[in-house]
Amino acid sequence: MKQISRWFGRNLIRVYAVVAFTYLFIPVAYTFAFSFNDSGKSNLVWKGFTLSNWQNPCGAPEVCSALGNSIKIGFLATLFSTILGTMIAFALGRHKFKGRSTTNILIFLPMATPEIVLGASLLSLFLVFKINPGFWPTVIAHVLFCISFVVVTVKARIASLDPRLEQAAMDLYANERETFRRVTLPLVAPGIAAAALLAFSLSFDDFIITNFNSGTMTTFPKFVYTSAARGIPAQANVIGSAMFFLALAIVIIGQFVGRKRKVS
Repeated sequence: MKQISRWFGRNLIRVYAVVAFTYLFIPVAYTFAFSFNDSGKSNLVWKGFTLSNWQNPCGAPEVCSALGNSIKIGFLATLFSTILGTMIAFALGRHKFKGRSTTNILIFLPMATPEIVLGASLLSLFLVFKINPGFWPTVIAHVLFCISFVVVTVKARIASLDPRLEQAAMDLYANERETFRRVTLPLVAPGIAAAALLAFSLSFDDFIITNFNSGTMTTFPKFVYTSAARGIPAQANVIGSAMFFLALAIVIIGQFVGRKRKVS
């Protein structure tokens, strides 16, 4: 009994980690497994193994058009929010101006506001200006809540920079523009890339705000939601699994590149 208690005392963190990761990855494993299900019209019960879903991921009606809408919205929202958020992060992290503290507080409001409140408020705002829900209102809504995450991520990277590196560049007769382009921007680039990936993930995954502001346009989360009653099509599981493994590959490559730079 004492040996068992000692073992748990030494390995308790590992046990917690295994339980936590098991809990997190069970839905992923289910999604991946049922992407091979020979489901037919319903994908609620396992009926047999097949590769046809991976060979034809657009086999379910509207699944690829919904995916295309999500990718286009995610790309545009990521582009605009990353540019605007990075500029805001530099302003807050490097400059002192009147209203800076208030701006820091306001940046966190979209992150703290419940999505249903934010989505309904944006829809009301669009209707006041006689803008019908659709593609561009959805992009604007996604940019609004993605900016906060970009600012927080890039600002944290800026705060960790060593100012002596920029001072050294200026001591070597580099002007402010050259210092920013050759020293500051490369150092901040990993934070900007991380913020862009986070923004795309949030935009691609969003359902509540999208459901309020997209009108009749279908995105991938809306497609999954409307299909859940009869069983999400196996092709949707294929796309979800592919997105997961793509994100995993990007993270692994990023870690590998980061370690390689530290070694060199």
